[in-house]
Amino acid sequence: MALAAATFGSISAPASAADEAQGNWMVRLRGTYLDMANKSDPVGGVGASDRIHVNNKWIPEVDITYFIVPHIAAELVLTIPQKQDVSLDGTKIGTFKHLPPSILLQYHFLPNGTFRPYVGAGVNATRIYGADLAGGTLGLDKWSVGPALQIGMDYKLTKNWFLNVDAKKVWISSNVYANGVKVSTVNLDPWLFSAGVGYRF
Repeated sequence: MALAAATFGSISAPASAADEAQGNWMVRLRGTYLDMANKSDPVGGVGASDRIHVNNKWIPEVDITYFIVPHIAAELVLTIPQKQDVSLDGTKIGTFKHLPPSILLQYHFLPNGTFRPYVGAGVNATRIYGADLAGGTLGLDKWSVGPALQIGMDYKLTKNWFLNVDAKKVWISSNVYANGVKVSTVNLDPWLFSAGVGYRF
């Protein structure tokens, strides 16, 4: 019994007294601007000029962070399913939905300071569904998996509350199909610019 308690304690104990006082978990609520790169191949191949464009938009974002040690944390980035407009050379041709969670490993430079900058790297896995494009004649891949990079900062307001600013670059792409035949590739590759509040416990 004592051995089990000691083993559990060695795994779960915070790495410093300061972090123990704050807690190892942090939840942030942010407003995020999704800024699409919109780099697509011409529909129809070489020589064609029509390109697909997906709209930019504001989205809500929630992330859950666990501090493994004071300088190292893992973050799960979540939002609600999003609906995007799709245009072809300025003319709307339909919509699709996506759910784009990311998981990142972060390095926090000043984990006990008032200003707490950090960087992160990880992976994004976007579920693409509900495509309604060109009257159902165009389709998309169901999944996009790619890298994600992050830079941000927390500003300590009280023992538990923080202001946060954050920027992420996420690589998201999908092939475009017409009647099962690939006609283009869309590289959305958005920047996500965020601001919000966090609570550590």
